[in-house]
Amino acid sequence: MTSQVAGHASPATPARRPSVDDSSLGAWRAFIQTHARLLHRLDEELQAAHGLSLPEYDALLQLVNAPDRRLRMSALADRVLLSRSGITRLVDRLVADGMVERFACPTDARGLMASITPVGVSRLRAASKTHLDGVRRYFLDVVSAEDQAVIERALGRVGDLLTGSVLGAESVCGSTLEA
Repeated sequence: MTSQVAGHASPATPARRPSVDDSSLGAWRAFIQTHARLLHRLDEELQAAHGLSLPEYDALLQLVNAPDRRLRMSALADRVLLSRSGITRLVDRLVADGMVERFACPTDARGLMASITPVGVSRLRAASKTHLDGVRRYFLDVVSAEDQAVIERALGRVGDLLTGSVLGAESVCGSTLEA
């Protein structure tokens, strides 16, 4: 017998809690260690070649792909996986470097918007080659297409479970878009 949790079948009875030395946690440990190392390496390469951190690159990428190339600060924070204060500090740096503009939301005085500038678009384009070369070198060339499909499905299920209740984040003034 199974029950549905956010569209996923799960045992009706609680699963056995693994212990810290449980061998069933091997995939989890490999994921955590590899994820941390990969993000660290990609960040180092972006910093060395372009003076951009990986979170700064991600923020610029989110903005360039947003409607009108702008987002509410709260939506940007959600997309970049930073706290509200963390996104404020990150956007402060991008504003100081001329890559982003921040302005009041025209339809909601409580909200602030961030918009990518032409300088930001140019820096993002230059950094994208370095970033995508790293993704290819450290992931796409190492993991077979078949394994990539398995990873995508598995992590998609985990992501769906975790984001099932985080839909409808306000992205632009006066409207809501799914995060």
